[in-house]
Amino acid sequence: MSKTEVASSASGKAALGDEIVGRIDQLSAISETPAHLARIFLSPEHRTAADLILSWMREAGMTARLDAIGNVCGRYEGDRPGLPCLMLGSHYDTVRDAGKWDGPLGLITAISCVADLNRRGRRLPFAVEVVGFADEEGVRFASTLLGSRAVAGTFVESALNSRDHAGISMRDAMVTFGLDPDHIGAAARTRRELHAYVELHIEQGPVLEENNLPVGVVTAIAGATRLAAKLTGMAGHAGTVPMAFRRDALAGAAECICMVEEFCKSDAAGLVGTVGYIDAMPGATNVIPGLASFTLDIRAPSDPHRKMALADIVRRIEAIAKRRNLVLQLDVTHENRTVPCAPWLKAQVADAVAAEGFGVFELPSGAGHDGMAMIDISDVAMLFVRCRGGISHNPAEHVELADADAGARVLLRLVENFRPRETSGAGKA
Repeated sequence: MSKTEVASSASGKAALGDEIVGRIDQLSAISETPAHLARIFLSPEHRTAADLILSWMREAGMTARLDAIGNVCGRYEGDRPGLPCLMLGSHYDTVRDAGKWDGPLGLITAISCVADLNRRGRRLPFAVEVVGFADEEGVRFASTLLGSRAVAGTFVESALNSRDHAGISMRDAMVTFGLDPDHIGAAARTRRELHAYVELHIEQGPVLEENNLPVGVVTAIAGATRLAAKLTGMAGHAGTVPMAFRRDALAGAAECICMVEEFCKSDAAGLVGTVGYIDAMPGATNVIPGLASFTLDIRAPSDPHRKMALADIVRRIEAIAKRRNLVLQLDVTHENRTVPCAPWLKAQVADAVAAEGFGVFELPSGAGHDGMAMIDISDVAMLFVRCRGGISHNPAEHVELADADAGARVLLRLVENFRPRETSGAGKA
């Protein structure tokens, strides 16, 4: 027997892994270029993908539609029409030169779970809705979580005026896609419509693999602060300015970057820091850099921890700049709060993991997810699925068939046994 057949026999339900992996492959063929997967918000490829996903939702027994921001939305009614829903979802946009699992795994798994319910004629005492969020990555207009913010009612209208690298505004791109930018508010949902939001996603890290586990229970989505730093010194001739008299902005930036790495390495509570971009001017081999710019991304599982660490890092950067006689400019460019997974809902995810025969392992998410927006109208929880090598945002991103099936089994069990908060003992805490 194959691994998925073994899994099927153990659970008494059809193995879903083959269907999920096949559809992941189908979706990954819809790309800006054949060589590098790119499915960017409001692009022609994005629209083609949306139409395919809508067809899968309808095949699964859902009513399906495209909402006002371009989210694909499917609804599987409960044992009577109009009940509040358990919402499942993830995103269907990608970064450039992407892997094929980030986002689509959660969306396609949710569709397959509903299809399984429908095949068995199973209706639940609540509706199940599946949402494929149109823009989570923020590649085109440099503003993340656009799809889920629209659903949560927190979409910022001024974002419609932002432009992509080709100078096309979001407003114009929406019209070309077939949407009306003046009616984005129609995508918003209310808290009373949702019992909860649950997302299955690849881990995008190596922890589950290191612990030899196919799935994990997420405790929180880490908050993040991003800064843009600029150090100004004095450009000069590389051969004539003595080392003691230099105001080398790039050397100062290098010291700051190494400091951030060592500071975060010494933290035992999950703090991570990344410098993802650096630029030096004038950028000539024989000129001492007079200007250096770099970015800083700081994340931690709790907001107080992140804020305290950030304050310490900023003080150290200021001290380095002062000692090197450099002028420092430091601006916050992005800040997202930590989103804890609701204890009552997380407990049900853990119960489903255990019932499928897997060890219950809890871990935070260092990456951002649509739950960061959905928390404004619903309690949220996440289930991670192991990915090979912890690699993500990379063509080498991969999930084994058996792990895709394991994730589907856990999610399906969670859905079938889901208890809304008002009837859940865990929700009383």
